[in-house]
Amino acid sequence: MENFIVSARKYRPATFDTVVGQQSITTTLKNAIRNNTLAQAFLFCGPRGVGKTTCARIMAKTINCLHPTENMEACNECESCRAFNNNASFNIYELDAASNNSVEDIRNLVEQVRIPPQIGQYKVYIIDEVHMLSTAAFNAFLKTLEEPPAYAKFILATTEKHKIIPTILSRCQIFDFKRITIDDIEKHLAYVAASEGVHAEPEALNIIAQKADGALRDALSIFDQMVSFSGKEITYKAVIDNLNVLDYDYYFRIVDDILQGNTSDILLLVNDIINKGFEPQHFITGMGNHLRSLLVSKDAATTQLLEVSDQLRQRYIEQSSRCPLPFLIKALDINNQCDIDYRSAGNKRLHLEVNLLKMINSEARSQKPEVLSNTPTANPTLGGGNPPQPKETAPQPTTPLPTTPTTPTTSQPPTANSQLLTKQLPTEQPPTRQRPRGGSSTISITNSMEEAAKKEVEEPNWDSPFTQEQLEASWNEFVGKYKKISPNFAAGLGKYKPELKGEKEIHFHVDNKLFENDPEGMTALKSHLKNTLHNNQYDLIPEVMEKPVTIEAYTDKEKFEKLAQAHPELRKLQKELRLEGDL
Repeated sequence: MENFIVSARKYRPATFDTVVGQQSITTTLKNAIRNNTLAQAFLFCGPRGVGKTTCARIMAKTINCLHPTENMEACNECESCRAFNNNASFNIYELDAASNNSVEDIRNLVEQVRIPPQIGQYKVYIIDEVHMLSTAAFNAFLKTLEEPPAYAKFILATTEKHKIIPTILSRCQIFDFKRITIDDIEKHLAYVAASEGVHAEPEALNIIAQKADGALRDALSIFDQMVSFSGKEITYKAVIDNLNVLDYDYYFRIVDDILQGNTSDILLLVNDIINKGFEPQHFITGMGNHLRSLLVSKDAATTQLLEVSDQLRQRYIEQSSRCPLPFLIKALDINNQCDIDYRSAGNKRLHLEVNLLKMINSEARSQKPEVLSNTPTANPTLGGGNPPQPKETAPQPTTPLPTTPTTPTTSQPPTANSQLLTKQLPTEQPPTRQRPRGGSSTISITNSMEEAAKKEVEEPNWDSPFTQEQLEASWNEFVGKYKKISPNFAAGLGKYKPELKGEKEIHFHVDNKLFENDPEGMTALKSHLKNTLHNNQYDLIPEVMEKPVTIEAYTDKEKFEKLAQAHPELRKLQKELRLEGDL
């Protein structure tokens, strides 16, 4: 029976050009070999399974090759290359620092460095997992690493660069290996499958690449596992069953049900997922990735960020076209908060279900503005269609007035028909009544006040009489609402009551000239009083309150002087007793 060789070893790259996903590093190394600018020490760092040790071995083989190619690759024919391929090279030493991390191990290595190579130009020392060396071993290695013989080259490999002492880092050229992309892993798996005579669906290879998390060695190990499970035919269904991966179709169905508001179907799907043995948090993570994929599919420029097959990419684009952008953003926020709060949730299944129902609610809200903006407003009283614009009427006061507000063109109160039109048709309302759907009251007040300030010049003269009680009610209403915009300004206005003098003047007290530092606040105050009192003919007159003279605390000496003026006997007592100091 022939010995089986795992794919990670069988298809291990033997040249720089066959290294997967590290083109920038391999190009740099080949140029250094071509220009004869090799450093004395290299540090290859990065996640597991991305090619650190592989590149170290390829580099050691190439720099000792007696007849390198024009592309700076090993010829595989010279004596040095044949010795390397047969694991019989005396010029290349590999040391596992995880099990040889003592000072004695490093001293033995330093002793070997003194012997020049017999075949080839360099002696190469590859130290894997170098971060496992003890501090004493690092210190014993420093001098040799800094000033090695011309024929000695050191290649250090590690997954945890932060554990290496700075004195070692400063003596090495550092190469950071990146995680291999899903697309590169998928292409390499397709090459391996074709070489092994295995038929694999692209979706199946994509799932394997995602499961590997950027490590090609892990992907090849999973590939061998799938070949053992399903033979020469690797299907998407077999992969998700064997690797316990939740099917894409569940997420597409969940989003469709959210868009349609099918609460019962969502709860049944969640039950089906849990019954199949998937943890709710596993679904939450997958849902976040699915919503993110829908978000990037909204724009053709960002579709390239999807690391999926072409068929699945089209499904994402189709579903994203039916998802409003505000819904996707809100759903991502809900899902992220669900993931954060998952561990502290007592009933984890209920926690998941409630957050999915929140997404339904957010989708419904995201649709309402579009429906309202695209549907013409019909007047039921006038029979529908585009209603005629009513004549400008004075807005209704928020507090009862003794007289009915008049329009700018007549002193008669508005007719019943005009009142009906005012209620049914969009007219200019006081700032406190203009509150857009879904917006905060602060934004509503600010926008309304800005619009009122801009239109103040064009508005007619309102001269409805009002009482002191109505003035105070309107004043307090403004102070309560303006606290959200400028708490200090509102507090200054609310400290004292305004006073109506005559019919045209409103006097109010302030502690300082704060109105000069907040002209927007004064403009907003005038607009609010005008709309609630139906009068813009008054004058706002601020009066700065005089602050009472505050008496500072006396020192002991000042206290004695005050008492001595009132009682001269105290000074005489001071002299007789010879009291000194502060007295």
